Amino acid sequence: MQLQENTTQPQQQLLKIAETYLRESVAPQAAKIDREPEALAEALQGLGSRSLLALRAPQTWKGGNFSKSDFYRFQTMVARYSGALAFLQAQHQSAASFLTASGNESLQREYLPRMGTGEVLLGVGFSQLRRQGEASVKAMEVEGGYIINGEVPWITGFGLFNDFIIGATLSDRREVYGIIPFHNVICDSQGKIKFSEPMELSAMVATNTVNATLNNWFLPSDRLVSVKPANSIQANDQKNVLNHGFFALGCTEAGLDVLTSVFERKKLNFLQQTSQSLELELNECRRQMFEALTLESLSFQEKLQLRAWVINLALRCSHAAVVATSGAANLQDSTAGRVYREALLFSVSGQTTAVMEATLAQLQK
Repeated sequence: MQLQENTTQPQQQLLKIAETYLRESVAPQAAKIDREPEALAEALQGLGSRSLLALRAPQTWKGGNFSKSDFYRFQTMVARYSGALAFLQAQHQSAASFLTASGNESLQREYLPRMGTGEVLLGVGFSQLRRQGEASVKAMEVEGGYIINGEVPWITGFGLFNDFIIGATLSDRREVYGIIPFHNVICDSQGKIKFSEPMELSAMVATNTVNATLNNWFLPSDRLVSVKPANSIQANDQKNVLNHGFFALGCTEAGLDVLTSVFERKKLNFLQQTSQSLELELNECRRQMFEALTLESLSFQEKLQLRAWVINLALRCSHAAVVATSGAANLQDSTAGRVYREALLFSVSGQTTAVMEATLAQLQK
């Protein structure tokens, strides 16, 4: 792990603590964490017990006060050792960032001081706002709050998180964000929330990803996180197009870890040559990605190309790990097989139309 010169001493210490925990406690259990919600919950609490779950929140709210670069250094690190843990904790970290930017100080006091340690866990459910056409979750302003109806297609962390931040669309296309329970609710005075059974995903099944149906759910004003202008999520996606790429970067490192391990066992020179070639490309990709976080002059298209590159690199490195592992990669507990499945998921995580197009264009080169 390389630390930037401007990383402060407390941040350095937290990153070192994180790496030790991930390498010594999470990595040996990664296959189990991928499949079993109980193991994933334990790994998540391990991050919490080390105060690693609200790293972008300020110290006034007991957060880590991480810079953007250090935060994505952490995200890359988690993805290297466990894709399921990286994916799950990212939902919670995103919720903490949303609350940090909220004007609702009452909600901030209720949640933020307890989020860094995992005492309270919060998910997010607003990817549907990215979709074009008629809104799948609609909000209507009423006295004292909002009535919400519709279906949230993707929410991660059922049975693991306490509540989640939902995103809904007003008739004028403004976006409403508020905190609602992450469990089934039937209440005549407040409406209904019903969650599906966890989806059978090809990777990270332990994350308990579900969908939710809301019928006349009343979101009181005191649970409101924010109301944002129309198409805010699209504008934010464009501004932060590189962010999801750091999961793919960590996955790339995981693939090379497997390749190196296989070479040490089989001692085939071409495995070493492949590993060295891919590592050179990884080092350059990593350098450009972290540099891009602080370069104001870099255009959206340039960042988009970096995102497509790292997705492609993660797929190639994880595939190389599978090929080097041979038939054993098909075993359920195979590290190579798990990392390859994680690469598939990270290739579409946080995907927009622009990212899809750039990813497919990269595959044609």
